[in-house]
Amino acid sequence: MKVLVTGSAGHLGEGLVRTLNGAEHEVVGLDTLQSGFTSHIGSIADRVFLRRCLGGVRTVFHTATLHKPHVATHSRQDFVDTNVTGTLNLLEEAVAADVETFVFTSTTSVFGHTLIPPAAAPAGWVTEDLTPIPKNIYGVTKAAAEDLCQLFHRDYGLACIILRTSRFFPEQDDDPEARNAYGDENHKANEYLFRRVDLEDAVDAHLLAAKRAPSVGFGRYIISATSPFSPDDLPELRADAPRVVRRYVPHEAEYWRRGWKMLPSIDRVYVNERARRELGWQPRYDFKFVINRLKSGDELRSSLARAVGSKGYHARAFSGRRYPTTGVVS
Repeated sequence: MKVLVTGSAGHLGEGLVRTLNGAEHEVVGLDTLQSGFTSHIGSIADRVFLRRCLGGVRTVFHTATLHKPHVATHSRQDFVDTNVTGTLNLLEEAVAADVETFVFTSTTSVFGHTLIPPAAAPAGWVTEDLTPIPKNIYGVTKAAAEDLCQLFHRDYGLACIILRTSRFFPEQDDDPEARNAYGDENHKANEYLFRRVDLEDAVDAHLLAAKRAPSVGFGRYIISATSPFSPDDLPELRADAPRVVRRYVPHEAEYWRRGWKMLPSIDRVYVNERARRELGWQPRYDFKFVINRLKSGDELRSSLARAVGSKGYHARAFSGRRYPTTGVVS
């Protein structure tokens, strides 16, 4: 089957191309950047370019986007041009090319201001039923692109699946307080409790979404590691997260050995139950799995995540600012 992957030079795009090539699909990799996984260099803002790329394509994986770190370097109009207009162009050309399935990579950032409850409230239980209130142009444009996907399903019958992925990037956190308080691996291990997913699991979710799209028609799914918590834990999670974590996953010995520490409070939990139930997704990398890998001396990340590596988002560092990662814009 012939498939198109936009953003093929990025983390998820490369992961998809690597995996699809291994399954002997005919893959069209599209990006503005040259890479070993990009067969067509160009922009999703260019409709003629898209038309050439889509010939014979049956499934589109649309991962190309301006990300949250690009807020530091790109205008709001840039975000609209790429994330909204680019997605509209791709949807229109996909319908014209008789594409059967469209999988759109969105983000849990669309939830925005609804993610963190007031200070005295329990932690938030974040499901697909939570109403998004985006807090920056990134979230606004991704939410708008989601709505375009729904429109094209309704008006043209295009099978569209939206995957709201949590964090899978290997770069350091963009929050200087988090970077100062925790080592990078320590912080990422903690995040598997409530807001991180391994790249391999994210790729698997996309492949399953494409497979199930014809029967689902349209759906939105949170893609994040399976949390050990339940709604009953939410008040205590906000007040004393280490105590709650201890009940589910003994981790102290491995953390002590590395000089790591647990978050004192967790303010929200991403819930992946709908994706597991409706897509048949079975993510491997949760907090318990990570602790077992620590015990055995293995890498926290999957082999796919290690192979893809770090991409960065910017051509320069931002000293003293929120976006420390370096590398090319992808």
